Amino acid sequence: MRYALVIDRAGGNYSAYAPNLPGCVATGETPDRTEGNIRNTIRVHLEGIRARDLAIPEPAIIYEFVEA
Repeated sequence: MRYALVIDRAGGNYSAYAPNLPGCVATGETPDRTEGNIRNTIRVHLEGIRARDLAIPEPAIIYEFVEA
């Protein structure tokens, strides 16, 4: 499955979240580090869901980029 990620500048660092996976958040000093951290967070989150035999949330976010 493919999940959308959002990475925001947050003062002196960056924060990220996955809209379809509530509670999956991460921070980092750079966008690349933040992306790596959120990917790890998602992996651990999904492992926990599987360990409890719960349903994995389906990706439901549609995203596009707009030139302005």
